[in-house]
Amino acid sequence: MLNKFLSIAIATIFLSTPLFSVAKVYQTEEYIHPVVPDKEHAKLSFVIAKQLQYQHYRQMVLDDKLSSKVFDAFIKSLDPNHTFFLAEDIKRFEKFRYLIDNNFRRGELKNAFTAFNLYQKRHAERLVYTLNLLENHFDELDFTTDETLEIERDKLPWPANKEAQNKLTKQQLKNVIISFKLAGKDDKEIQELLTKRYKNQLNRIKQTNNEDAFRIYMNALAESYDPHTQYFSPRVSENFDIQMSLSLEGIGAMLQSEDGYTKVKRLVPAGPAEKAGQLKAGDRIVGVGQGVDGEVVDVIGWRLDDVVQLIRGKKGTTVRLELIPQKDKDEHKTKTIQIVRNTVKLEEQAAKKEIIEISNNSIKQKVGIIEIPAFYIDFKAAQAGDPNYKSTTRDVKKLIKELQKDNIDGLIIDLRNNGGGSLQEVNSLVGLFIKSGPTVQVKSADGRIAQLNDDSDEIIYNGPLAVLVNRLSASASEIFAGAIQDYKRGLIIGNQTFGKGTVQALQQLEQGQIKLTHAKFYRISGDSTQNLGVIPDILFPALYDKDDIGESSLPEALPWDQVKNADYQHYPELNKLFPALKAKHLQRTKSDPDFRYIEETVARIDKKKDQKTLSLNYKIRQKEYQESRQEQLDIENKRRIAKGEKPFKDIKELDEKDDVLGLNEDHDDEKEKDKKDSDSHTFLMESAHILLDFIQLKQDKIVKK
Repeated sequence: MLNKFLSIAIATIFLSTPLFSVAKVYQTEEYIHPVVPDKEHAKLSFVIAKQLQYQHYRQMVLDDKLSSKVFDAFIKSLDPNHTFFLAEDIKRFEKFRYLIDNNFRRGELKNAFTAFNLYQKRHAERLVYTLNLLENHFDELDFTTDETLEIERDKLPWPANKEAQNKLTKQQLKNVIISFKLAGKDDKEIQELLTKRYKNQLNRIKQTNNEDAFRIYMNALAESYDPHTQYFSPRVSENFDIQMSLSLEGIGAMLQSEDGYTKVKRLVPAGPAEKAGQLKAGDRIVGVGQGVDGEVVDVIGWRLDDVVQLIRGKKGTTVRLELIPQKDKDEHKTKTIQIVRNTVKLEEQAAKKEIIEISNNSIKQKVGIIEIPAFYIDFKAAQAGDPNYKSTTRDVKKLIKELQKDNIDGLIIDLRNNGGGSLQEVNSLVGLFIKSGPTVQVKSADGRIAQLNDDSDEIIYNGPLAVLVNRLSASASEIFAGAIQDYKRGLIIGNQTFGKGTVQALQQLEQGQIKLTHAKFYRISGDSTQNLGVIPDILFPALYDKDDIGESSLPEALPWDQVKNADYQHYPELNKLFPALKAKHLQRTKSDPDFRYIEETVARIDKKKDQKTLSLNYKIRQKEYQESRQEQLDIENKRRIAKGEKPFKDIKELDEKDDVLGLNEDHDDEKEKDKKDSDSHTFLMESAHILLDFIQLKQDKIVKK
């Protein structure tokens, strides 16, 4: 009887109190399984290596030098922040460094898969250690110490041993927890959210297959040639084809994987994301939710193709994205936006016009604006003989004639965020503004240089011209801006452009496809557009960090160089007017509240970028965060007061205003449009003023003569 009551008592204790519950302990072995290459992979690796060696623009020999480069690229792709591998692992891998070239010749993949499998194990060990800290030692984490964490570890040594690695992992976890605390989340929320995040990442390791390992290894080879050369596995190839055809029912954004995050590479012109105006290049997507109220799934550490699958969906449905904004450089406060999925239509990418009226000395002057989102042409309609087929040149020609009927005083071609497009179209578009002559030079891998020319003597517009560009103006946009600058036909205004001066082609493989660089663009002056891009005559504050966005930020980017200049006649010199133009620009913007706001915001971001370490003391971080937010409020209020607007009382009011303007909730479309276009409009208006200054200075020069 006594035993019976004792048994009931013990059972009651276990059912009613957690005192004797057994904590969850995660084990690495549950989540890892070694992968081995398929027979097809051996043949494919040999074929890809040969194609790159003989068909890529760089034509590098597959030797020990390239082998060493591939080795470094492969290790970096697995462990970019020197977090997962131990120093002894890297030392063991070193014996493979100069064998990779021989392995490719034989289709041998054993060494690569050995390294990949160890990475999987080490990655799982770190996640298991982190989860055990969260589950069993969360309350023991100390946020009062004077510890600091290095922000960028890619140049630091790998952890010397497990003890050093555990210390680093604990510090990284503490940093993430502090960030969530500063974002207003309580301990229970943080524990649940992070446990879910790391369990998801562990499960994804479990799902990794040999195709994933092969793709990563082959891209280490491909990207050792240049950053635009890639191997697409069958699944990734399918996603690439959908994105390039613009038929994807999604948000219209090109994404890339970087350090465990899904980063926005660029937006498709006239796509749902671009039109909504809330998603920007450089933003990092950390969560994806379905519908207006579906749970936001944490996607940090996910494979890119899996994130794409979540974002993709039927036309008319809503997807919600949780972001770390590129512009803010502040990971403590994410924002959630919503975008209605749709298809991208060619007509929505068409060039469009507007007129800006500016009063100058009581005289109203008109500046025509033509915005070109992309260099497009409807090939099917053109080949079918449709007399009304759409193309950039045809549309711009029509818009110019309409603007001329409105008696504009000058014209701005707005190429901001234009990522390029048809080479044929940029060639013919330059022809609308010059009599005739070369527009661009193209150098192939064998050294031959071809020249594209405008053969028509007809000039559609010969008046004052400016071209507005930014860091996201790339490829065909840079060809146009470079040609206009080389001919001295107009002013180039804005930011240093992207620097994408290479040409790629897709080649089908038995499995998947390979995109490789086979040619390079050169301006008619002989300067390459590659890496350096086009430097404007009048520079604006840079809203995009050159270290994060642009060709020069990409590893193994082909260098800037020169070829012989083409034979061309430039227009009368503009350069003599530049000092006076710059002086007027600086004088005007010195007192412009919006321009001052942009410059101070950029300076604030640059200052944060220079920070090398993070404190793991919560009170210190809280103080730094509050000071940073106060600085943000002060900059905003300085602008509002200068414009005669009522300043915000505090940060809370500023954040609430952002919510009203559509960052997190339903919003008024006109207010949202005003907000998303504010910086853009400021630069556009100043460009118009610069063009009118140019007209006046040119007239004064003629009068003096």
